[in-house]
Amino acid sequence: MNYEECKAVICAEIEKYQAALTALSDDLADHPEVSGQEFETAWKLVELLRGYGYTVEAPYANLPTAFRAVCGGGNHRYKIAVLVEYDALPKIGHACGHCLSGAVSILAALALRELQEVLNADIYLVGTPAEEKDGAKCSMAEQGFFDGYDLAMMVHLYDANLVTPKLQCLACYEYTFHGKAAHASKAPWEGVNALNAVQLMCHAIDMQRQHVKPDAQFHGVVRNGGGEPNIVPETASVEFFIRALDKEHLRELIQKADRCAEGAAIAAGVSSWEKKTTSHVYDNLKAAPTGTAALTEVYKELGLPLNGDPNGIFASSDIGNVSFVCPALQPCLQAVNEGVALHTREFAEAMKTDRAHQSLVTGAQIIAYTIAKIFGDEKRIQSLKADFSA
Repeated sequence: MNYEECKAVICAEIEKYQAALTALSDDLADHPEVSGQEFETAWKLVELLRGYGYTVEAPYANLPTAFRAVCGGGNHRYKIAVLVEYDALPKIGHACGHCLSGAVSILAALALRELQEVLNADIYLVGTPAEEKDGAKCSMAEQGFFDGYDLAMMVHLYDANLVTPKLQCLACYEYTFHGKAAHASKAPWEGVNALNAVQLMCHAIDMQRQHVKPDAQFHGVVRNGGGEPNIVPETASVEFFIRALDKEHLRELIQKADRCAEGAAIAAGVSSWEKKTTSHVYDNLKAAPTGTAALTEVYKELGLPLNGDPNGIFASSDIGNVSFVCPALQPCLQAVNEGVALHTREFAEAMKTDRAHQSLVTGAQIIAYTIAKIFGDEKRIQSLKADFSA
C-alpha cells in the first residue's frame, strides 16, 4: 500500500470515529481536572479505549492517572507512542487545549489501527498526565518507559501553525526563609522579617533580567507571606520558574537565583533559608530533522500555512524529556485566532467551537499522515534514527 492509499484509509477511519471523539473532547472541556487529579478523565479514556478493543494498562508507570493502550499483540517491528494529554489548569480549565489535543491523539491512533500491518508498527496510546505541573513524561522518561520507541508524537493546539516549536528548559524551585516572630506593633525590633527576604529576592531576580540572554526567563509568586499583619512573618516563601533554551544556560540561571536568595537572606538578617524542587526539570526539544521535513510536507498537503514564528519561544513541555530518549515530535496546530494566547479563559472557551471540532480532524490527520509517511518509507525510518543518534 502506498502513501496515498494509506491516507485514504486514514480519512475513512477518522470519519468513522469523528463524532465520538468530538463528544469526548467536549465532555472533557466541561469537566476539567487539574494535574495529578485526572481520575475521572483517565477512567473515561481507559473505558473508551477498552470499548474499542484496546488492551489497556492502567495505572501505568507508577502514576495513578497514567495509562498505556495498544490494539493487537504488540509484536510489530516498530513501536510508536502517540501521547495523550488531558490535565487542565486551576480555575481556567482546559486553557491549554488538552481536552482537544488528547482527543486528537486518540482519533489519530484509531485511524492508524488498520495500517499497523502495512507499516509494521504498533501504535501505542500513552496517557501522560500532569503536563502542567510536575510533568509525568519526565518521570516516565527517567524510569525507562519510553525506551525502545521509534517515535513519540502528539499535536499541541496554538494560535498559529508550527512544525517544530522552540521549547525552553524549565526548573521550578520554592525558596523558604526563616526569621523570628514578634509583635509587629509592641516590639517589632525583636523580630526578623522573613517576608523582607522574599521581597529582596524578588527585587534581586528582577535586577538580573538585564544581564541574562534573551531566552532567559524568571517567573515568581509568593507562596507564603506570613500569617497576620500584627505578627512579624517568621516564615515566608516564594516559588520561581526558571527557563532557558539549553541545559547549560539553565544551570547558570539557577546559580544566579540561588545567589539572589543567599544575598536576600543576609540583607534581611534571617536565620536560614532553604530551596526545594517543586517539579521535574523539563528539557528542551531535541531536533528531529527527518520528522520536521515529513511534517512540513504534511502541512502543505493539508493546506496549512506555516504562519507561526519558528524562532519565537513557545514555552516548556515535558515532551522535551522524551525527545532525549527517543525521536519526538510536537507540532502546533492553529485552533484559535492569532493573538488568543494559551493559558487564558479565551483559549479555554474556544475548545468547543466548530473550529475546534475541525481541528480535531486536522490534528488527527497530521499525526496519522506523518506516521504513515515516515514508517511507510525505510529510508525515512533510518534517517530518523540517524538524526536521533547524531
